[in-house]
Amino acid sequence: MPDNLIAPHIQTSFDRQSMMATFGATLVAAADGRAVIRAPLMPGVRQQHGAGHAALTFGIGDTAAGYAALSLMPAGREVMTAEIKINLLSPALGDWFEAVGEVVKTGRRLSVVRAEVVAITGATRKTIAILQGTMVPVDPAPE
Repeated sequence: MPDNLIAPHIQTSFDRQSMMATFGATLVAAADGRAVIRAPLMPGVRQQHGAGHAALTFGIGDTAAGYAALSLMPAGREVMTAEIKINLLSPALGDWFEAVGEVVKTGRRLSVVRAEVVAITGATRKTIAILQGTMVPVDPAPE
């Protein structure tokens, strides 16, 4: 999947997410069971040691996994997280963070997803977290 391929209904959904805006996150790609989200390490998302807060890591990982699932749903559907687990592998130290979400298996009622979050500094990439969870299809929220 090219890094800039984003289904229009997914971009519209992402643009409504105020938490992703708070994180300064951008949707880089979302189609064919895969989604990529990037966010900078801003002053407002650090924990007391200066590293990125786990809420940032979890938020972009969960959202990337969700949009990966949504990319395989029929038009007019949305998804919500039913459950998701995170393993924090290393402190979130870097200039940027990138979450790559992928669908493991999708069905009519459940999608099993995973995500990897990496910290990026220059050309260096380090995995800082992995997530695995379940997404459920839902009707879209009323306008």
